[in-house]
Amino acid sequence: MANAPLIDVSCLEAALQKFADERDWQQYHSPKNLAMALSAEVGELVEIFQWQTEEQSKLVAKDEATAQAVRDELADVLLYLVRLSSVLGVDLNEAVAQKLVKNVSKYPAGDSTPSRP
Repeated sequence: MANAPLIDVSCLEAALQKFADERDWQQYHSPKNLAMALSAEVGELVEIFQWQTEEQSKLVAKDEATAQAVRDELADVLLYLVRLSSVLGVDLNEAVAQKLVKNVSKYPAGDSTPSRP
């Protein structure tokens, strides 16, 4: 089972391709446009957390006032990320697996100093 994929987005990729094809949106789905749209969606997700305390931020997915917005924005981020990787021909499973290997070397266990992966 060591070779089992960490993530499999093939069905989602196909659904997004079909969605774009049915609307003739392929013409708009350049890597630049998709990266910009992804960035905008991340901004919308971040906006939910703006001005919240650390404790409030931990509850956004459970708070009735923010839970649906959090789910919607997380979904939008994932959709644009998968669409961008598909358009670029990047295998997300392979990219994630390789990045995890790099992170194990870069951030050894036992070192709890916060940093960016």
